[in-house]
Amino acid sequence: MDQNNSVSVFILLGLTQDTQRQKMVFLIFLIFYVGTIVGNMLIIVTIKYSQMHSSPMYFFLFYLSFTDTCFSTSITPRLIVDALSTKKMISYNECMTQVFALHLFGCMEIFVLVFMAFDRYVAICKPLQYPTIMRRQVCHILIVLAWTGSFIHGITQVILLFRLPFCGPNLIDHYCCDLQPLLKLACMDTYVTNLLFVSNSGALCSCSFTILMISYIVILHSLHNHSAEGRKKALSTCTSHIIVVILSFVPCIFMYARPPTTFPMDKMVTVFYTIGTPFLNPLVYTLRNAEVKNAMRKLLDVKIITE
Repeated sequence: MDQNNSVSVFILLGLTQDTQRQKMVFLIFLIFYVGTIVGNMLIIVTIKYSQMHSSPMYFFLFYLSFTDTCFSTSITPRLIVDALSTKKMISYNECMTQVFALHLFGCMEIFVLVFMAFDRYVAICKPLQYPTIMRRQVCHILIVLAWTGSFIHGITQVILLFRLPFCGPNLIDHYCCDLQPLLKLACMDTYVTNLLFVSNSGALCSCSFTILMISYIVILHSLHNHSAEGRKKALSTCTSHIIVVILSFVPCIFMYARPPTTFPMDKMVTVFYTIGTPFLNPLVYTLRNAEVKNAMRKLLDVKIITE
């Protein structure tokens, strides 16, 4: 820990150094953040105050929206504020906290998506056993395990970073603190540390994505045994899940399952999965899910009548 004390503050270079473009960044990402919060909170409130909360699928969707809200909040507000700041400084401790939050909520989203895929697999492939397998107690246990695993993942990343000496320079060519930009600033050979990061974050993203794709292939293959109406409903739900999985995992694999190199597109890829995906997820689930849209309409109708 002592060898890290030579750098107490990092300076984030952000997305651009141009003053006019910084104003555009401020406006664009403010709109994205407000949209993310409104969209995800609308889903959270809809599920919480409707009968949908008793369904395992929407129970997990509730936590996905909650995680997306926290995930975006750990990154986007600082980007918005820094867009209008002359010096985008972040303390060493704040930087480590941001890394922890990024990986805590990012890992939690991965676990929830895996649980949602498992829920659909049981519902479609083992419908008679569904009430027994996906009972309420099991869902709560899965969520507790997900938070525990996510905490362990996040704290492991931070512990590995704490072991790196930062003795200058302190300029992070990014808009947030993350693994690859910080590895570039370390005053030591980071080859072994990067291997540990890849075996942790990279393997988590790659293995989870592979499992999810295999599970959806099995699910889609089993649909030929269902009625036309059943196939249509299952396809609608699974398509939404597959879109969200691709939006979440492809950028994650690109960023973390690779050698210690940086590319010009890294910032844009990070923007997509830290800001874009939490914004798009509510749109995917509301636009493609009639049940969610109907529940939202009922909730709004009740509020209007009450007022």
